Amino acid sequence: MKSIVRLLVVVFASFSFPAWSQDPIPFVPSPKVVVDRMLELAEVKKDDVIYDLGSGDGRILIQAAKKYGARGVGIDMNPNLVEQARRNAVQENVSHLVQFRAADGLTVDISEATVVTLYMFKWFNNQMRPKLQQLKPGSRVVAHDFDIDEWKPTKVENVDPNSDASGELTHTRTLYLWKVGALPQVP
Repeated sequence: MKSIVRLLVVVFASFSFPAWSQDPIPFVPSPKVVVDRMLELAEVKKDDVIYDLGSGDGRILIQAAKKYGARGVGIDMNPNLVEQARRNAVQENVSHLVQFRAADGLTVDISEATVVTLYMFKWFNNQMRPKLQQLKPGSRVVAHDFDIDEWKPTKVENVDPNSDASGELTHTRTLYLWKVGALPQVP
C-alpha cells in the first residue's frame, strides 16, 4: 500500500500547473470507450446541446458531433487545451457544431444545455449543483468517476477494462447519470 501511495504522490507531483490555475485540476483524458458510454448513457440526440465542463482536448464534444450531429460547448480553464480542442474539431470536420471557450466552468452560463458532461473532482461537481438544478426538465448530467453529494443518480454504470478492445482503459470507471426533474433541491 505504501508503494502505491508513493507512486500516486510522484505521479501527481509531476504535473505542472500554470500560474493562472488557482486550484489545479490536471487534464486526464477520458478513454474513448468511456466517452462513447457517457454519450449513450445521456441518450444524446441531434437536437441536444452538450456542455462539457473541463473539456480538455474536446474529445467528448467532437465524438457527440461526429456520431450524433449534436452541438456542443466546451469549457476549460487552460487556453492551450482550448486551442488544441479547436484544432481537433477542425481536423474532425465538426468545428461548425462545437465551440470551445477558455473560462471557469463554475461561472459560465449553462442554461441552454440539455446535456452536461463532467470529468471533474467531486468538489467541483458539488459546487455545480445549483446551476444543474436550474436546467430544463429532462436535461441530463453525466459524471465520470466523481458523483455529487446528496444526489441519488438516476443510473450508475461501471465501464470495465474488458469492454475496451483498444486497451486504453486500465481500470474500471464509474459513470453517474442524473435527469433534471428527478434532482433533489439542495440549498
